[in-house]
Amino acid sequence: MRTPKRTIAWFLLLCLLPVGSPAALDSELVKALESSKYVYISSQRKDGSWSRPAEIWFLYHNDAVYVGTRPESWRAKRIRWGRTRARIAVGKPDGPTFYAKGAIVEEPATVEKMLQVFATKYRDGWSRHEESFRQGFRDGRRVLIRYVPE
Repeated sequence: MRTPKRTIAWFLLLCLLPVGSPAALDSELVKALESSKYVYISSQRKDGSWSRPAEIWFLYHNDAVYVGTRPESWRAKRIRWGRTRARIAVGKPDGPTFYAKGAIVEEPATVEKMLQVFATKYRDGWSRHEESFRQGFRDGRRVLIRYVPE
């Protein structure tokens, strides 16, 4: 039988352990994220099923996937409703996949980095979409979602 002091010590030790720390992606998946133009994000529905994967522009930064989306998109709505789990395929809908936890975040420096990267990464379409992204982040018609691997 443990003494109260020993139980308290174990409790304090457990309190110091990181909770919910992000999972590390394997090196092949990181390489795919660094070289791919698109990710395909499926958000989890109320019944537990997955939405159809949506092709989306993304930024891989600080071990997370960032996307800019309309606040009324299903992925943003589901996050606000507490359904934060997502399945992310890299490069193509049936590409290497990982699960992540999504959150709507306010990170102005990340938004600026995203816009800079998008100007190069999506050179062909950026001229058509640049103003929509920039103005959208300014006036709230776009939100930033961060997906951290589970």
